Formats: sequence, structure tokens, C-alpha cells
Amino acid sequence: MKMRYSLLVAVLLSAVVLGWAWLRYDRFAATPLAGIQEGESLVVARGDNLPRILDKLQAQGVATGDRLLWQLLAKDTGAAGKIQAGEYALNPQTTPRSLLLAMRDGKVERRMFTIIEGWNMRDLRAALRKVPLLEQKVADMDDAALMEALGQKGQPAEGRFLPETYAWTRGESDLDILWRAYAAMDRELDATWADRAENLPLKNRTEALILASIIEKETGVADERPQIAGVFLRRLQKGMRLQTDPTVIYGMGSTYAGNLRRADLETDTPFNTYTRDGLPPTPIAMPGKAALRAAVHPAPGDALYFVAVGDGSGRHVFSATLGGHNAAVRDYVQRQREQRSAAQAGAAPK
Repeated sequence: MKMRYSLLVAVLLSAVVLGWAWLRYDRFAATPLAGIQEGESLVVARGDNLPRILDKLQAQGVATGDRLLWQLLAKDTGAAGKIQAGEYALNPQTTPRSLLLAMRDGKVERRMFTIIEGWNMRDLRAALRKVPLLEQKVADMDDAALMEALGQKGQPAEGRFLPETYAWTRGESDLDILWRAYAAMDRELDATWADRAENLPLKNRTEALILASIIEKETGVADERPQIAGVFLRRLQKGMRLQTDPTVIYGMGSTYAGNLRRADLETDTPFNTYTRDGLPPTPIAMPGKAALRAAVHPAPGDALYFVAVGDGSGRHVFSATLGGHNAAVRDYVQRQREQRSAAQAGAAPK
């Protein structure tokens, strides 16, 4: 009888101990880690094991607690031996269980980089250089070396990267982003060219890309893109020069100081569409999807000229004849004079 009583007591004590251990384990797994500030992250390098990760957390001021419990929880969650490299977001609500599950599933923090419609390669390179934590690989490459690194040896870089927002993770480089942007433009250009209107004076998809880049620089007004495409395509069909300022500006490179003069229009470069026939040799910017579509789906009409309205709206006046265009230009010049006079009068002391 005494032996049975002792056995019962031992069983009860074991149950109490196991219950206490389970509660401690469960509380550990579900309790937010102390010492984490909002916006922090944990970088797990390739080959890092759990002890190494816990060392990193402690170095960041995070209280990790009992390492045996971490090992048990890693086995319980299936994270043991399956932790993936990357950067993981931390916040004051992060628990050991949520962190292990994130590392098991590779739910790394994703950062965003946006290529803006109308950027050229100088703009794109400058923006990439400013991205914190992004590995820099292309800064010392010229455009030819960059395209060779992307497997596109001999292809001009300008215009070949689709304006979109691209996700990237810690440990990736500017070259990784550019590869995704190049592939996206390649797919978009293929689809756009396959869906083109009939009888366009464009030989191939590269010419469509060049025209789209000019359209992108000529207007930011969505409903004008097909109209401007129509003007340029009709001029190409008639053998007229495009005479578009953005190509001249692009050909001037860093010498352009914000003011286009008549002398600039008369100075020949490979990109000066006032002095040369047809399209320029390469795109002059990164066109977005809307500009690409406009280049191969022009609006119908007979306009051969356009000039800015000059009222700040970004819109243009379209004309079918040179006389009509000259009248629109005179209106534009007069409007600019009136605006300058009003501005000067407003700035004058009273």
C-alpha cells in the first residue's frame, strides 16, 4: 500500500513537472522578444545556424532566453536545419515561434525600387547608387559592359529597362534589379509588337521602342500619347523629319543646361531629328507601357505638327498644316510673354 502511494505521488509530481515545463515552453514560444525596436531587422547569412543567429540577436540587444527552448522550438516548427538566408523584419511583436517560422519559410523582407517613365540611363544609374543596402556592381561598368553582364553584348542599354516597381531583398545587387527590368521590357516589347496595328512605317520592335521613348518624353498627358504617335508616324510615312526637341536634348548630353537654343537645333548629332532623317539610332529614355502601346496604336487623324499650349496643363495644340502650326506657335509665344509679364509685375515692390 505504501509503495502504491509513493508511485502515485511520483506520477503526480512528474505530471506537475511536465505541465510546468510545457507551460514554460509554450509561454516562451508565444512571448514577444524583449529589446526589439520598431523597424529593426535580422540578417541571416548563408550557412548561419541557430546558435549563430541567436548570437546576432543578442548583439543587437535582443533578449533571447534559454537556448535549449530555441532548439526544441526549432524542431517543433520544422525550422531545424531549414533556416533560409536573407533579411527578416523584426518588430516589438516578434515571438520566437513567428521568427522561426519566417526563417523556415524564407519570408524575407522585400524592399522596392521604382524606375520612373522617361528616365534615361544616367537617371537610372544615379537612382541605383542612392539605394541603401543594395550591393553596387554596375557603378564601374560602362553601358557596354553592363549589357554584356546581362547577356546582351552589343545591344544599347538606353530604353531597355521597363519603368515599374521591382522588389529586391538584402544581399541582392543593382545588377539583379536591372536584369529583372530588362526581362520585363523584353516581354512587354514582344507582346506590344505582336499586337501592333497594320501598315506602320516601323521595321521592327526596336524602332517601336525608339518611337515610344520619344513619345514618353514629349508628353505626360495620357490621352495625348496616341495623338503624338500619329503625328510622328505620319511624318515618317511622308519622309518628313521628326523635328522633336527631346532627341536634340538627349544628343547634347551633359552640355544641356535647361534652355534649348536655335543653335542647338542646327548642331548636328546622331540624335538631332532636325538635321537627320528618320528615327534616332537608339531610344532616348525608358518608355512606359502606355507609350509603348501608343507607338504601335496611333490615333487616326491628319495632324503633322504640335506645340505646347503653354498654360501649365502639359497639353498640346495639333495642326494639319504648317500655317496652322505657326499660328499655334505664335499663340504659345504670346502666352509665355503674358505669363512672364504677370510674374514680373507680381514680384515688383509695391
